[in-house]
Amino acid sequence: MTEPSSGVAAAVEGELRLLDPEVRARPDILGRLLHPDYREIDSTGRVWNRDEMIASLTGEDAPRPGPQTASRMHGTQLDGALVHLTYDTERNGRLAHRSSLWRLTGTGWELYFHQATLFTPTDADTVPATDD
Repeated sequence: MTEPSSGVAAAVEGELRLLDPEVRARPDILGRLLHPDYREIDSTGRVWNRDEMIASLTGEDAPRPGPQTASRMHGTQLDGALVHLTYDTERNGRLAHRSSLWRLTGTGWELYFHQATLFTPTDADTVPATDD
């Protein structure tokens, strides 16, 4: 197996940080990890922008769920400044396929786009992802 590119490694590190409940509660850290043009389509189909997401995660009434478990993370460096990650998460029995685009900016790698799709496990979902 080959080592991931430095961009993929940075995107994986950033993605794992964003799954940490302590990071998710910190607007200063989120502000550094989310690109100014960040967009997300969540598992319900709602579209979020950067400011909405930061406010939702850090507000006084924000839910404080426990950590998510990430699995089957796979990254591809699409060019020198763009990385695509896919992975699955589980939290309290709720499963989601996730896809993220990370962009290299003057200040480092930032999450540019994220999408989550809920799923129910099937035999196909238990087969490890392969490199194409």
